[in-house]
Amino acid sequence: MTSKLRLFTSPSAFPNPQRLRLFLHEKGIADQFEERIYDMTPVGEQRQWRHLKMNPWGETPTLELADGSFISEAAAIVRYLDQSYPGRKIMGETPLQQGLDNMWDNRIWVHILYRIVTAFHVLHQGLGPKLELTTNHAWGEHSRKEALAHAGLVNQHLSDGRNWILGGDEPTFSDITLATAIAFSKFPVNATPLDERFEHLDAFWQRWQLRPSFQAAYADRNSGVPELDGLGKLGAHK
Repeated sequence: MTSKLRLFTSPSAFPNPQRLRLFLHEKGIADQFEERIYDMTPVGEQRQWRHLKMNPWGETPTLELADGSFISEAAAIVRYLDQSYPGRKIMGETPLQQGLDNMWDNRIWVHILYRIVTAFHVLHQGLGPKLELTTNHAWGEHSRKEALAHAGLVNQHLSDGRNWILGGDEPTFSDITLATAIAFSKFPVNATPLDERFEHLDAFWQRWQLRPSFQAAYADRNSGVPELDGLGKLGAHK
């Protein structure tokens, strides 16, 4: 009988489960969880009743705790695990670092990654007509342009020579969210590759590709991004 906590996630093509997965590898605790990866076809396994009993929102990731309760939402799970397990605090060691990391993570999630996710759903109906209830090309295109505009602001923030968002030697959770946003921007249907548009985001993306945690997080070769799925080499320079 396993003593591992259970995680319900999706393939690496899906940004929020991937934010959590990249955190787990960066924290060095990925092997301490039993991961159930849902089949994210239009059948929508994650939105069937078995998962809805754990997470009524029907989204991934969901973490089942030892007492049978559940935590969902990627940032909430990461906060719980970052405080509960030993090792480097990925969300920041000091109160100031934690505040700054949360500030940047919100900026990147709300204004870049979520905008690209919105375009994926309403512009491209990314999960198919059974799950996608709204098509709105104007909204989708506006979201895509907003993502690009705010990516430019983050690119400018990185232009002072820092490797990571907070300027430290190691990435924090906001860096994980930004890496995931770049990966999802390169998903073929999204066609908004941030690394091709912004010099410092490109360098940031290349730094991530060299990290063992990043390579492990994308080892399922199911991201939908050719350079991450075996058609390119991780860490190779363009």
